[in-house]
Amino acid sequence: MVSEQFNAAAEKVKSLTKRPSDDEFLELYALFKQASVGDNDTAKPGLLDLKGKAKWEAWNKQKGKSSEAAQQEYITFVEGLVAKYA
Repeated sequence: MVSEQFNAAAEKVKSLTKRPSDDEFLELYALFKQASVGDNDTAKPGLLDLKGKAKWEAWNKQKGKSSEAAQQEYITFVEGLVAKYA
C-alpha cells in the first residue's frame, strides 16, 4: 500500500544523521503537504515572512498533483535522501 510506504518514509526522514539542503527540505515539505492535504488553497504569506513564503511557493508548485502521485514522489525522494544522508 502506498499510504503505508508514505508513513514509513515520513518516519525515515526523522532518522537522517545529516541535514538535507534547504531546497531538499522545501521539496520534502511540498510533497508531504500535497500528499496529505492536497492543493494549496491558503493565502500567500507576506513579503517579510521569507520562510513561510518559500514553503508556500514550493507547495503551490505541486498544485494539481494527486495525493497518490505526491505520496509516491515523496517515498522516492525520501529514499534518495536516506541514501545520501543516513
